Amino acid sequence: MGSGIAQVCLHAGHEVLLHDVDQAAIDRGRGRIADGFRRLVERGRLPAEAPDRLLAGLRRSETLEGLAAEADLVIEAALEDLELKRTIFRALGSAARPHTLLATNTSALSVTEVGAGSGIADRTLGLHFFNPAPVMPLVEVVVGDATSPASLDAGARFVRELGKTAVVCRDVPGFIVNRVNRPFTLEALRMLESAEAGVEQVDQAMIGAGYPMGPFALMDLVGIDINYAVARALYEAFDQPVRFRPSPIQHALVEAGRLGRKAGEGFYLHSGGSAITSERLSEVGVGPAVEGGLPADEIVARIELAIINEAYLAAGEGVAEAGDIDRAMKLGANHPHGPFERAGSLGLGAVIDRLSGYAAIHGERYRVAPLLWQIASV
Repeated sequence: MGSGIAQVCLHAGHEVLLHDVDQAAIDRGRGRIADGFRRLVERGRLPAEAPDRLLAGLRRSETLEGLAAEADLVIEAALEDLELKRTIFRALGSAARPHTLLATNTSALSVTEVGAGSGIADRTLGLHFFNPAPVMPLVEVVVGDATSPASLDAGARFVRELGKTAVVCRDVPGFIVNRVNRPFTLEALRMLESAEAGVEQVDQAMIGAGYPMGPFALMDLVGIDINYAVARALYEAFDQPVRFRPSPIQHALVEAGRLGRKAGEGFYLHSGGSAITSERLSEVGVGPAVEGGLPADEIVARIELAIINEAYLAAGEGVAEAGDIDRAMKLGANHPHGPFERAGSLGLGAVIDRLSGYAAIHGERYRVAPLLWQIASV
């Protein structure tokens, strides 16, 4: 992520300083940035002479304090370890100039807690880029408890100047996309757990509804271990609600080292650029070759309505505005429509009726969001 963010900033005309404790990591990052620019030249999106000019704006900073003393904005992209990030922010805050902004790219940790020890909490915020940063158009701009309005405005303006779309959200677990999109994979896993539908059956249903990738293919692409870790983090952060319960199927696959594409096997077997459903899923209690009885439209409805409900829960808690949630889901999760747009096309009365029906069958996780009831009753 660090090299991807650096490439985006260089491409926008900024001078960029890189810092890492490992020189080899700096060298690898510089190589990835150079490769990224080379591909843009091959696609006709950069003139042939541009990479050398842009890379001339890339330097290494030997220390965090030295970096902070030069920078107008620092974007931290270290491992998702709270104490590590807090240590980094303390060092940055001790040397930062009076106008310097400190941003974390965390996708799972509290921005407020990351910046708490910096000494300049009013100038800390989250800038959550999506992977790969040079390609994905969305950045979640996360407002910590102490983030000043001026810092928020400056961070959002910087994102827009990069050519990205900025969506503002509160500092809550999962921010927008990682929270609201959680049912995309969890509901698919519930169907698999209960033998209502098979892996390819679910994926094909969602692709048929306009989604670029099905839930199981997405988990294999991202890494089942990463998806499972986010699910566990949200489950604990929200005091273990049923709707965020991690799937035992994911746990079993992670324990077996079947992490998806990077391991050659997950929900699919990956070989030579092709993928087939993994026959060995039966070893973790899943019969992947057997299609369940759910028709495609019911698969899509179960997943979409759960996403819509989560979006209304998030909006009701003041996480973000409805329009920003829609933009985030389309740009950050590649959905064909935002959850509020989808609810509008279905009709709020129909959405409530379907959710209530699912709640009667499947329980608490489909309980209608209070804001959805309120708006529908107006």
